[in-house]
Amino acid sequence: MNFKHISVLLDECIENLNIREGLIYVDGTMGGAGHSYQIAKKLNNKGKLICIDQDQNAIKVGKERLAEFSNISFVHKNFSNIKEIYNSFNNELNGIDGILLDLGVSSHQLDEASRGFSYMQDAPLDMRMDIREPISAYTVVNTYDEKKLYKIIKEYGEERWAKRIANFIVIEREKKPIETTFELVSIIKKAIPKNARIDGSHPAKRTFQAIRIEVNQELAILKSTITDMVSLLNKNGRLCIITFHSLEDRIVKNIFKEFENPCICPRDFPVCVCGKKPLGKVITKKPILPSDNELEQNHRSRSAKLRVFERL
Repeated sequence: MNFKHISVLLDECIENLNIREGLIYVDGTMGGAGHSYQIAKKLNNKGKLICIDQDQNAIKVGKERLAEFSNISFVHKNFSNIKEIYNSFNNELNGIDGILLDLGVSSHQLDEASRGFSYMQDAPLDMRMDIREPISAYTVVNTYDEKKLYKIIKEYGEERWAKRIANFIVIEREKKPIETTFELVSIIKKAIPKNARIDGSHPAKRTFQAIRIEVNQELAILKSTITDMVSLLNKNGRLCIITFHSLEDRIVKNIFKEFENPCICPRDFPVCVCGKKPLGKVITKKPILPSDNELEQNHRSRSAKLRVFERL
C-alpha cells in the first residue's frame, strides 16, 4: 500500500516529548508512523508505545513500518477514546509520560482519491477518517438543511461566502443528489463571485475543510479529549499537539492556558479562595512553527503549529 506521509514538525515533536527509555508514550494519530518510528527508536524497545489511529489503512501500514520494534501496541480507534483505551490495558500502565496528537489530515488521505477528501481529485463524497462511521460528506451535503450548512461552512471553514454556498448547494441538490467532489467544487465556484477568487487559494478549500471537520467531529471532541489526556499524564509528562487551522489552535491554546492558571477568583482578591490548582505549565508560550527548510520540502506544513503542555 502506497501510504505516503511526511511527518510535520518531526524533530520538534520528538524533542518536546522529552522521551526517556522505559516509560509510556502514546501517538494518538499514528498516520504514516513517521512520528511513531522516531519515538520507538528513542525508547529502544524499553517501555511502551501505544499507536492509535481511526484509519484502518494507517493501522495496517503502521504494523509493517514498525515491525522491528517489540514494545508497540496498535489500537484502531479515535484518540477521543483515550480513557477507554488506557483502561483496556488492565492496570498494565501506570500513567502516561507523553502523548502526541497531529490533527492534520494525512497525505495518504488527501492523495487517495477514493477517500473524497481532496477538492483536486474527483471521487465520491466521503471524507470519513474512519470508514466505519455512518455520516459521510455525502450525508452532510445532501441532508443537512440550509441553515445548518451555512453554520458549518461559516464557523468551521471561516468562509465569507458561506451563505451563498449553502444556498447554491440546496438549489442544486433539489435537481439531483450531489455525489462527487468535483460536483461540489463546481457548485462552490458558481457560488463565489469570480472577482472574489483572486487570493491564490482554491475556492473550495474552506468549504471542504468545514465539511471534513463536521463529518469527523474534529472540534467537538477536542476539548474533552485534551482534558482526558492531561488527566492521564504522569508528573512531568507532556502533551504535544500539532494543529493546522486557527479554530483548533485557539481551542488548544485556551485549554492549556486554563490548565496552567485555573483560578476563577476576581483579580482584586489578595489570595485565591476558589481552590483550583494548576495542572501543569505551558512549555510553548508561542507555538512552534515549521522551519524554512521544512516549508520548502513540505508545503502542507505551512499552517502547522505545535503547542506543548507539561503536567505538574
